Amino acid sequence: MARPRTICLLLALITVLVYWPVRHADFLVFDDPDYVTYNSHVQAGLTWAGVKWAFTSWYASNWHPLTWLSHMLDSSLFGPNASASHIINVLFHTANVLLLFLLLYRATNKLWPAAFVAALFAWHPLHVESVAWVSERKDVLSTFFGLLSLLAYVGYAQKFKVQSSKFNVDYVLAIVFFALGLMAKPMLVTLPFVMLLLDFWPLERIRSFATVTDRARAQYASLLFEKIPFFALTIASSIITYLAQRGEAVMSFEQRPLGLRLANAAVAYVEYLAKTFWPAHLAVIYPLPHEIPSWQVVATALLLTGVTVFAWCMRRNAPYLLVGWLWFLGTLVPVIGIVQVGGQALADRYAYVPLIGIFLAITWGAADLIARFRVQTALTAAIAAVVLMGSAAATERQLTFWDNSEKLFRHALDITTGNAIAHVNLGVALEQDHREDALVEYRKALDLAPGLFQVHNNLANLLSETGDRENAAHEYEEALRLNPNAAMAHLNFGKLLSDMGQFDAAMGEYTKAEQLAPYDYRPQYQMGKVYLRHGDGAEAVKHFRAALQFSPNDFETLTWLARALAADKNPSVRNGAEAVSVAERANDLTGGQQPFVLDVLAMAYAEAGRFQDAQKTAQNAIDIATTSGTKDMVPVMQERLRLYQSNTPYRDDFSQAIPGK
Repeated sequence: MARPRTICLLLALITVLVYWPVRHADFLVFDDPDYVTYNSHVQAGLTWAGVKWAFTSWYASNWHPLTWLSHMLDSSLFGPNASASHIINVLFHTANVLLLFLLLYRATNKLWPAAFVAALFAWHPLHVESVAWVSERKDVLSTFFGLLSLLAYVGYAQKFKVQSSKFNVDYVLAIVFFALGLMAKPMLVTLPFVMLLLDFWPLERIRSFATVTDRARAQYASLLFEKIPFFALTIASSIITYLAQRGEAVMSFEQRPLGLRLANAAVAYVEYLAKTFWPAHLAVIYPLPHEIPSWQVVATALLLTGVTVFAWCMRRNAPYLLVGWLWFLGTLVPVIGIVQVGGQALADRYAYVPLIGIFLAITWGAADLIARFRVQTALTAAIAAVVLMGSAAATERQLTFWDNSEKLFRHALDITTGNAIAHVNLGVALEQDHREDALVEYRKALDLAPGLFQVHNNLANLLSETGDRENAAHEYEEALRLNPNAAMAHLNFGKLLSDMGQFDAAMGEYTKAEQLAPYDYRPQYQMGKVYLRHGDGAEAVKHFRAALQFSPNDFETLTWLARALAADKNPSVRNGAEAVSVAERANDLTGGQQPFVLDVLAMAYAEAGRFQDAQKTAQNAIDIATTSGTKDMVPVMQERLRLYQSNTPYRDDFSQAIPGK
């Protein structure tokens, strides 16, 4: 066992070193807000409320509770720390490398081929996206459990060449790990088919696909029977995924005809192969083509058919070719675009598991040729070293594009054409840096894809921030015309209408957003603020409490609830003791450094009769506001401080106090 342990150590060490630069990368504007940075459930850390949400929510058009729990645990342990989240992804990828090595070594008893496949998997640049993107935690996490499932299955299968009714812990573990993998990402639905491939080679539980004797048929039936629990989980996961994605995530056949999907699927398979052998011009988004030349479809279809026929013909002498090729074809099926989710033609992250099949076929094929032609060991080692060092170098270069959103999407625009999604996300990145050239990127995106509701929504957000409310309203209306089920667009439009004083219309938009996203705290939070502006503190408190059911640690909701409880003009709404408790909680969550929160905490102390605490806290709020660039808050806070100095609590005019955020 000395050599396998040494190989494991080297694989782990080099993988971590290759990916170590990613610790400096930021969160991205693409998906990371939904998964981490703006997700209040994740930001709240690992709580019972969060666990319930993770298992019951279809947020972001997915059901993957283990992925949510993983991000929540990151928040609990490290807070909003991009470096820590990236490092956790690297550690999961490293664990997957070791599991793949152990799986292949255990299944084949071939040390160096197993090590080479694991190294290719570890350092191939096509895998950068799955590791360097925090939102793709689901990729490395699901693969972790998928490989554990296969490892347990191989242990079971090596004990029983055919299905056995005896209880076996490896068999049970394989089922459990498969279920956990599906709860991290449903792409693992093809894993039972991978198990059948392994039954053929290297486990040799199936001798030949051409055998049709009664004994062979019974053996095949037995092998299928033992897969029933796995196929049942596959069916259940597929149904859940369809229900989660059938709304705004999945394109209809009117939007994307079946013929074009099939053509793109054939071309995508070949593009994945091309990027495997020559991993250049890798982008975070490859835009969907509006049309594909017939010659290209025919050529790719002939190539795929030819390779498949060749692998089938070689199934007796080189069974690994058929297994590796079908592994590649089959595990890509869920994401090849027959069911079109999102606006990409293909994606590097989708190749994370499928490339194992290609690596396996190439490596074992090369090993057979080396043995047949008696190639010198030194030459073999030199070629392998060059391939692996080239892969690692390409991976390190690719990682540089993932430092931040602007660099990533500018790179995508440099190497692709007609990439509306890249323009949108570059616009978001620029907008977050308060650069008005964001508007240019949104306009470019609209020129390329006027039917993208996200572009209209983002453009409306920017116009709203710059004070162009009339055009912002028009863009929100257009976004909702294109996608009436876009909860975020309803929420954003509601905020604009509220700022414009159209409270009834704003409430209508918030109500639609709440119906479309029942687990999102923000519609309830915004409705609470509308009721405050209307002078109905009792209703406002109800909605703030409802928002906290879904996001118990959102400090803004806590602060506004505390303000209503401390300063509402209606005495039946006020509750000094509860206001203090809620405001102190918000203050703890913000580290005692938010002037707005401290200001409300002072109101709560005053309502509770703790005027000395109110004076001290109000002065602290004034001091921080003076030095932190929020001096506009200081005059009104000084007025409140004078009230507390005269032992008088503050009563709020919420129609003047509530910003539109």
